[in-house]
Amino acid sequence: MLVIVAPGQGAQSPGFLTPWLEDRTFASRLQWLSTVAGVDLVHHGTESDAETIRDTRIAQPLLVATGLVAALELFPHPADAFTKIGAVAGHSVGELTAAAGARVITAEQAMVLVRERGNAMAEAAAATPTGMTAVLGGERDDVLATLDKHGLTAANDNGPGQVVAAGTLEQLEALAAEPPTKARLTPLSVAGAFHTEHMAPAVGHLAGLARSVSVHDPRTPVISNRDGTVVHDGQDVLARIVGQIATPVRWDLCLETMTDLGVTGILEMPPAGTLTGIAKRALKGVETFALKTPDQLDDARAFVDKHGEASSIDVTPTWRMVVSPAKGTFHQSAEAAGQDLLAPGTTIGEIATSRDRSRIVALHGGQVVEWLVEDGDLVSPGQPLLRLHPEGVS
Repeated sequence: MLVIVAPGQGAQSPGFLTPWLEDRTFASRLQWLSTVAGVDLVHHGTESDAETIRDTRIAQPLLVATGLVAALELFPHPADAFTKIGAVAGHSVGELTAAAGARVITAEQAMVLVRERGNAMAEAAAATPTGMTAVLGGERDDVLATLDKHGLTAANDNGPGQVVAAGTLEQLEALAAEPPTKARLTPLSVAGAFHTEHMAPAVGHLAGLARSVSVHDPRTPVISNRDGTVVHDGQDVLARIVGQIATPVRWDLCLETMTDLGVTGILEMPPAGTLTGIAKRALKGVETFALKTPDQLDDARAFVDKHGEASSIDVTPTWRMVVSPAKGTFHQSAEAAGQDLLAPGTTIGEIATSRDRSRIVALHGGQVVEWLVEDGDLVSPGQPLLRLHPEGVS
């Protein structure tokens, strides 16, 4: 199985778009997304220095646009992607890239949202001097306890030996003076304490805009940063992306879900390297491909062909599917058992995992076409549970 991932802020570097822009089609598409975002992405991806592209208002649109346009280079016929990609995931702002790739939102919607996200987060960051520091190594419990002692948030939990602490500069200075045992600290070149309470004002702004965004259910399973679950409702995907601005990124749980899915290959969209580096350490035996420059595209396509298999989610306008968010045991609810018609919002059951129990809801309701699992069955993330024929569709 192939999973495609999109990196978050900090993956950009000066001039990284220069080789890509030699392609006229790539350049014209990037110019179009620049117009939508109101940011000169061509200039910033080729000429701007590291300090300039560190600015949240520039970095975030730059990352999302690059991933979206590069995806069209990798899959010149976009529909081909849905027969080969098992799941998608984005780290932090990369979730917008993943959502657009899965057809939850359009590229233009993604660029408007990332523009507003970047602006709102920059304003929130300006209110209090904050930052982020990577904590590498150390015992996990000791690392988390030390962060808590200093009032810091584990804003990114990226897997074994890599946690990113976020908070005020004073709190980060205290961490530097008294770090966790056997841990190495690396201050990050970001403009604020992302994915913490310091970003709460940005959530409200983006939530207001998101209410006017039309969405579709994803064509490919989307793995959520919030808790690593597979999400198959477009509104839920968008709501999670908005809320993630002020809550930690649990990339460690996303990696667990990839393992549960049976991933064999992970391809990272440009500017690539960060997420494949994490995967190499955390997912032994899984092949990775960091797509950095256009001269790698043929090799990337070969990598896709090697690991690709069709998503378990089939899409047709005449019925909907309810899918499992995680690996676990399915327990059917009494209110859904034996019913031919389910009202919107009906609980069809629960998934019992090693961590908790997740309630499964048929958000749209409809006529029961087919149960695809039975009570007590073991299920995988993204596995279809129930097929429904929406009411009012002939």
